[in-house]
Amino acid sequence: MYWIKRKYRQIKRVLDFIPIIWKGFDFDSSYATELFKHQLKRQADYMESDKAHTMCAKVNASKIRTAIRLMEKVYNEDYGCEYQDKIKELYGDNVLDWNFVDCEDKPEYSELHYEYEKWDNAKEIKEMETKLFRESIKKQKRAHNIQNWWD
Repeated sequence: MYWIKRKYRQIKRVLDFIPIIWKGFDFDSSYATELFKHQLKRQADYMESDKAHTMCAKVNASKIRTAIRLMEKVYNEDYGCEYQDKIKELYGDNVLDWNFVDCEDKPEYSELHYEYEKWDNAKEIKEMETKLFRESIKKQKRAHNIQNWWD
């Protein structure tokens, strides 16, 4: 009887993972991340269930769910792009609008120029953008703690 129950659970588990595996590619790390998040969610669900044996299972499940939320923020670049929202809040929605301008000395090349570069306070905006960008990157790296989980 145990063997039948075990095979049933194994088949059910495989079927649960098939949609994620089906759309995956070996060259794209986002699918590996999705697969890992799916496994973590399953593990958290198990730890929150009556089947868990350890005393701290619910606490560990909460930690896993926090890690999943951080993973989603990290891989969606939420923290890394946060500076753009802040700079727009300070200087207006079009502050980071850009266009290509042909180089005068090399007509076959063009340069990217931001809208704010034409403004009187361009230096102030550039300094603020740099400061906010560095803060966002620090936050992004801090949230990307998953890199420390393996040897």
